[in-house]
Formats: sequence, C-alpha cells, structure tokens
Amino acid sequence: MPLPRSLRALGSPNFRRYFAGQAVSMVGTWVQSLALMWLAYRLSGSTWFTGLVGFLNSAPYLVLSPFAGVLGDRMDRRRILFAVLALLCIQSLTLAVLSGLGLITMAQLAALALFAGVANSFETPTRQSFFVQLLDDRDDLPNAIALNSILMNGARLVGPSIGGFIVAAWGETACFAINAASFLAVLAALARIRPVRAAPARKATRPLADLADGWRYAMGFPPIRSMLILLATVSFSVGPYSTLMPAIAVRTFESGAQLVGLFIGAVGLGAVISAVSLARRPSVRGLAKWIPIATIAAGMGTVGFCFSRSVPLSVFFMALTGFGIFMTAASCNTILQSIVEDEKRGRVMAYYTMFFIGSLPLGHLAAGALAERIGAPYTFLAGGIVCALAGAVFALRLASFRHHLRPLYIERGIIPHTGEPPQ
Repeated sequence: MPLPRSLRALGSPNFRRYFAGQAVSMVGTWVQSLALMWLAYRLSGSTWFTGLVGFLNSAPYLVLSPFAGVLGDRMDRRRILFAVLALLCIQSLTLAVLSGLGLITMAQLAALALFAGVANSFETPTRQSFFVQLLDDRDDLPNAIALNSILMNGARLVGPSIGGFIVAAWGETACFAINAASFLAVLAALARIRPVRAAPARKATRPLADLADGWRYAMGFPPIRSMLILLATVSFSVGPYSTLMPAIAVRTFESGAQLVGLFIGAVGLGAVISAVSLARRPSVRGLAKWIPIATIAAGMGTVGFCFSRSVPLSVFFMALTGFGIFMTAASCNTILQSIVEDEKRGRVMAYYTMFFIGSLPLGHLAAGALAERIGAPYTFLAGGIVCALAGAVFALRLASFRHHLRPLYIERGIIPHTGEPPQ
C-alpha cells in the first residue's frame, strides 16, 4: 500500500531505517537533557550554573560546526555519524556511573556537558546534510526534513515528560543509563545503511579555503544571510528556556522536576504541530511567509509565559513558543536545502547549525546571569520582546527576500518561469 504523501520520504528504505533508529535515540537524548539541567540546579541551586551547563553543552557549535561542514563535504558522512554517536553513548555511560556512585561534581558535570557539545557540533550538521544521500527520490528532501523535525520535536514533547517522572521516581542516574542504551538503536541503523548516492566529487582544496568559500557563499546571498541572522536572534533570545525552567518550577510554582518536564514537553508539542504542518506541504513554495509569522509567535508566547501564574495557561504559552521557534527553524532549513548547491551543502548546513544552535550558549549565559538580577519570569519577557521585534523586521523585508529567491526557485523547478514569485 502506498504511503500517504505526508510520509513519502519513508518510502526510501535507508531513510526509513535511519528514522526508526533516531526515534529511539532522540527520546533518550531529551530524557537525559532534563536530567542534566535538573542535576545542575540540584547541585548548585543557581540559575547561573544551569546557564553555564547550557552554555558548555552548546558553545562548541559556535566554533566547531563550520569545520564539521568542511569535514562532511570531504569524508563519508555515515562514518562521521557513527563515530560521534558512539562517543555520545560513552558520555552518557560516564554520567550514569558517576551519578549512580554519588561521585558527580559540578566540575565533572560541566566537563561532560562540554564533551557532549563537541560531539554534537559534528553530529548535527552532518546529519542535516546526510538526508539527501538516503532518499531514492531527491524531490522527497523537503518531506524528509519535515519528518525529521516531527521526530526531533516529538521526542522533545515526550522525552522531558518521561524524564521528569523518572527523575522523581528513580533519580537522574536512570535517565543517563536510558540515554546510553538508546544510542544502540541509531548505531545499529547506521550499520545497515548504504547511501543511495555519494556526495559530489570535489577538487582537492585546502580545508581553510573550503571554510572561507562556504562563508562567502552563505553570507553573500541575501536570503541565506537574513535567515541565518534571524535564526541566531531567535536562538539567543528565546532558546534558553530550559536554563530557566528549574527556577520557574521551584520559585514561581513551588514544584519540581515533573513540572519542568511538562513545560519543556509543551515546547515539544508546539514544535510537533509546526512539523506536521510542514510535512503536509507538497513543496517549499509558499513557505517564506511563515518565517516572520512564526518568529513573532515565539516572542509572544514567551511574553505570555512571563505573566502567567496558571499551569495550563503556561503550558499553552510554551506550546506557542515551541511552535514559533521550530516553524522558523524548519522553514529556514527547508528553504536552505532546496536552494543550496550540493557541493556546498555540508558547509551551509554547518553555518545553519552555527547560527541557530551556536547562538544558544550565549543565550544560556545571558539568560542565567540576567535571571539572577531580575528573576526568571522577566528574563522570559525581555527575550520575547527581542524575538518578536526580529520577526517584525523580517516581515518588512519579506518582499526583497522573495525577489532574491525567485531565480533559484525557477532554476530548481519549484515555480515555472512565468509563474508567481515565491511566497
């Protein structure tokens, strides 16, 4: 029986295997993410230290992602993924052992967060540029990106909630052990995958020359540049919600890890809604207008969360925030992958990762420090205002954005030569 159009990328056996392995691993990742932030707050009692852990877990993206892109354009992406996922499995096992024996210290926790950040800074851009090699039909790439977004954000929805219950029942050690075991699923999937197409053959060049060439390509084209800058702003301003959640749960709602899981899970719910809507789209056409709408929605959700003292209302506002953040990110991702040249795909997706995820550690540090001065709720307010203003500025420039996309959309066959401009 043929698959529904919204699931068409799963018709490719390689992508289907990878998707199934990732489904298990991503849930484990979010179970561990909640436990890591909760453990950081329990050890220190400080939003500054949870901010530091968030910073260390994301800071390597800012520095190493471009080099990961160069590596991904030069080497076998499947082998890169296998190596870094194996290292992440070891990191989770180490956390489980140290936590289980009661030996974990703030310094060790910070070091292990940094280790994970280094590994993930190579995994994320490599994974993003690997999809095109797994698909039997290249036209299924936008659907594969949307399905991956559903997967990641579905895990974000259920993982923290599961993690909150596990922490409450058995402690953080169980979460770390579960995540270590979950990596076996995606490693097994990668072992069975044989990419449908190889990365394009390239002339031998120096790595630093490749890096500079990718930067010129990304920043020299106005639509790519404007999307990257917007992603960095969104990530910096409203991305550090997980850093502030333990303080919100304890100080504002007088609750614990289960409420942290509920609020972070609400972000995942909003993100899943955005991803499902993208998966149902037949093509990238008409997607540009959703970028400013989603960015403003993320800002307004964060502002609303600042003033809410009701758990159900706070869940709604965090779901709106999640919808906005990940509709913005996935829309930009889909447009980027639809227009980028294949031989530069790894480097462009590395810059996407650097701007979107690499800006997050700066946001973690800023949010943690600001919350110590004005409190976590008003830190949400400040970030939401910045995010909404960024979306408004993008909306004012949308006509120019579409104008620059039009020639590439025509070249890729997304719109006919005499058709409407990109929307």
